[in-house]
Amino acid sequence: MKRKAIIVSIKGTKISKLEKILLSKEKPWGIILFKRNLKSFKQIKRMTSEIRKLTKNKSFPIMIDEEGDTVSRLSNLINHDLNAHFFGKLFEIDKKFCIKILKIYIFKLAKILKDLGININTIPVLDVLRNNTNKVIGRRSFSKNRKIVKELGRYTIKYLHLNKVASVMKHIPGHGAASLDSHKKMPKINLSIKKLNQIDFYPFKLNSKFAMTAHILYKKIDNTSVATHSSKIIKHIVRKQIKFKGILISDDISMKALKYDLITNAKKSLEAGCNLVLYCSGNIKDNFKLIRSMPLIDDFTLKKTSEFYKFLR
Repeated sequence: MKRKAIIVSIKGTKISKLEKILLSKEKPWGIILFKRNLKSFKQIKRMTSEIRKLTKNKSFPIMIDEEGDTVSRLSNLINHDLNAHFFGKLFEIDKKFCIKILKIYIFKLAKILKDLGININTIPVLDVLRNNTNKVIGRRSFSKNRKIVKELGRYTIKYLHLNKVASVMKHIPGHGAASLDSHKKMPKINLSIKKLNQIDFYPFKLNSKFAMTAHILYKKIDNTSVATHSSKIIKHIVRKQIKFKGILISDDISMKALKYDLITNAKKSLEAGCNLVLYCSGNIKDNFKLIRSMPLIDDFTLKKTSEFYKFLR
């Protein structure tokens, strides 16, 4: 069954009457959970089970952004103070030991997520650190070394997939050269395509089921539209140069880096080549406005969604 090309979010730890209608009648592609939704292990299991009953789909995509350290939605429930940069530093000291520890860590994390009913985690962060990288990325990145970023990204994806949790690599085609936080303003990168391809685009050449766009203006490629709204970047860089073959998700369309209203931001994302749009604020009125303005997923996304469901079995 075709669903709408949007991932929604909800406001609290219980699904309201209107949110039940949203999930059961309006047919969103998936849902993303935040700390505001997560109170206890028992409550989360109950919620994810209810979501799947409402959507009548045992494989319904339920996402979380569980990176660890500063970006941990489960920090009130698990001691999750590790970050990607820890593994990057460990890799420099002892590669084999690092990979062993990473495997244990990802396997444990994936088990917790699966037990909670969550089947997609929006990791790894594959942005390559620079001296001027905004702190919003910071220690969420593995390293300044593009090869370390790619290698640890590859293992992260592999170990998630072995545990039937899908990965979302981000922020494609690379946030590391941005000095501004795209949650607050539109970052602009003035590097040449050659330099970007050499460093920033390099780690994303991996086999992830999903990827999330960067709300960044790459001036030497498209000086009018951020990557999320740029068909030049999505078609020529993400699809042809990086050769990403999975489902492409926009970053949150309510972020300040995007200059239009929510519906326009969503439509421009899809027109540019995103397969799904992500809305994280959980405002019920906006959820309904957005989902009713969204098209059904296209045939490519339907095919990849079917592959995702098979992967989960």
